[in-house]
Amino acid sequence: MNNTNRKRLADGVMFSAVRDSRFKTMKISANIIVPLSADSASANALLCGVLSRSTGAYPDFTALSRKLSSLYGAELNVSVRQAGDNQVLTLSASGLDDRYTLDGESVAEELSRLLCGVIFEPNLHGEAFTDEDVEQERRQLLDLIDSEFNDKRIYANGKLIENMCAGETYGIKRYGTAEKIKEATSQSLYGTWQTLLRTASFEILYIGDSDPGKAAEVFRAAFDGFERSPRIAQTEIIRTAGEVKHIVEEMNVSQSKLVMGFRAGAALPEKEIYSSMLMCAVLGGTAHSKLFCNVREKQSLCYYCASRYDKYKGIMVIDSGVEGENIEKLEAGVLKEIDDMKNGNITDFELNATKMAVINAYHTSNDTVAGIESWYSSQLFDGCFKTIEQMSEIINSITKEQLVAAAERLSLDTVFVLKNK
Repeated sequence: MNNTNRKRLADGVMFSAVRDSRFKTMKISANIIVPLSADSASANALLCGVLSRSTGAYPDFTALSRKLSSLYGAELNVSVRQAGDNQVLTLSASGLDDRYTLDGESVAEELSRLLCGVIFEPNLHGEAFTDEDVEQERRQLLDLIDSEFNDKRIYANGKLIENMCAGETYGIKRYGTAEKIKEATSQSLYGTWQTLLRTASFEILYIGDSDPGKAAEVFRAAFDGFERSPRIAQTEIIRTAGEVKHIVEEMNVSQSKLVMGFRAGAALPEKEIYSSMLMCAVLGGTAHSKLFCNVREKQSLCYYCASRYDKYKGIMVIDSGVEGENIEKLEAGVLKEIDDMKNGNITDFELNATKMAVINAYHTSNDTVAGIESWYSSQLFDGCFKTIEQMSEIINSITKEQLVAAAERLSLDTVFVLKNK
């Protein structure tokens, strides 16, 4: 079991340390949380990449890479994700645990200073970032958006959410839009950076087996004296769907996509999210799920068919790859499996095998430092951290009746079809 300690460093700044003695490496991640907005999402995502390229002390990518190499080959990474109606920008550094360094030096302290330099002391020319850094990150971000368009499974899932949550904050993409990314300038990103420092909430995660006190003190000192008014958005939850929306888009594709979005009727912080989570896994989350065994294997209606549940928003999405002539049959087949669950058609094998698969996935995620960091970062909005053992107990306690109730809460909202012209 991981030993977890959590404390407040400043207004809107929390530091959580997870001690684990199994690894020779450690990881520190700074999760910068802001309300998701169509006006700022693109600039925030672009800024996150620009910050990671250089700092005032290491004013170009080569100098920064040299510094990381001197810290036993440490690495600096960035990511942007969406959590409900919030955007999470993550800057993380990983390296050798302090137990294994020479001469007692603290890599954790050095990487904390480096992360604080990235966040608080970027490479600026007056009140602007360097044009070269901005242009390079702009190209990479636009390439990423293009790659998601070219992956039709990702594209179809994105279009489902865009149509299902039209008019809702959740419908905004985590990277914003290509148009907004192109509009951002070196000068405008300076204002974006200033706004982040004042209004973002910070969740610092430390994963390792050395004393986290030095790292915590570096971050505490960095925030000392800052006047801040941090904000986190309250995610809008729509519990039941209205009239079902059917959207069909034609494109030159070799394999059609069927994506179905459901309002699940349960979201954070309600305890019903756990039964909805397991219900979703029984339906289409494992290799012995109903959708895999019945719709794909027995009826041969699709190439793949999987379900996933978003605990932040309270929605469930089922996506599949299908031949064009089987689209209607597949949709009917999916709805039949859900109706069967609502009617209590869940075997003991399906329930117990799914519990074992889910719990095994939990334990597998605990096998690496990155997996542990991902486990706890996925709970930043849960109100408290749960260990794998605690989550396993919750999953094992869920009954068939609770799964039936979770299935009964489902209501179909939107169906998106991408098919060949």
